[in-house]
Amino acid sequence: MFEINKNARRLYEDEKNQFIHEGYIPSLPVFAKSGVRDLQMWYENISARVDKKININKTNMWHKASLSFYNLCHTSVILDYVEDLLGENFYLWGGQFFFKGSKDNSIVPWHQDAQYWPLKPSKSVTVWLAVYDTDENNAAMKVVSGSHKKKSYKHKVNNSKNFILDQEVSEDQFDTKNIVSLNLKAGDISLHTDALLHGSESNLSNRPRCGITMRFSPTNVRADLNIWPFFSTQLSRGVDTYEYNPIAPIPRGEATPSGRFQNFKDFEAEWKR
Repeated sequence: MFEINKNARRLYEDEKNQFIHEGYIPSLPVFAKSGVRDLQMWYENISARVDKKININKTNMWHKASLSFYNLCHTSVILDYVEDLLGENFYLWGGQFFFKGSKDNSIVPWHQDAQYWPLKPSKSVTVWLAVYDTDENNAAMKVVSGSHKKKSYKHKVNNSKNFILDQEVSEDQFDTKNIVSLNLKAGDISLHTDALLHGSESNLSNRPRCGITMRFSPTNVRADLNIWPFFSTQLSRGVDTYEYNPIAPIPRGEATPSGRFQNFKDFEAEWKR
């Protein structure tokens, strides 16, 4: 879809070990400089489709709505990295944007993704793709190294208007010395496990920051459809011998999500236009 970085590769053994022991892997090359320019242009075009009354951070399921988003998630290099962690049989089930413009005071509080997801067993991996250079000055994602080993933290509801998510983990539950900033060059990705504590601060810089997240799970992970009736999967590699979850088709065109929780059928009318 976009030109691949010549340094793209498979994971090294020490990176696989880092994921096991620390819960994340930073700075993996995916797109070349020309690919990054195309990625940024694509993001500007796709984000312009969102109704101005809707915060793009409050939309999800882009992989089920947009063929170009689906194709981005299925970039071979990205799937290679994911396969090295999950094995040869895995599916895609989530895709969204986390955007912070310049001087943006929105905050993603400390949290575990697994707190929000009714998926068992807990084995999901998130790809975080940097659309722009991302560092501590423009609100890079921060993680608590090794925090995934505890498995569960107490989350409390916080309805602050500048919080993108409404549940947070207080800092007295972990060692702040283990906080790491995942600074990324545009076109690179990081990977993290669903049990890892992470979050991001306000963007006080004059530069935008945008991460594209892609959620993958091995095929033996089942969703509780009583909680998430909209859940469906798209097989990314291998075979699904379990068939635990509903299947979403590959998008047949470009549609635009308007909320977090939508069924793939919500987008069919837009594909036909």
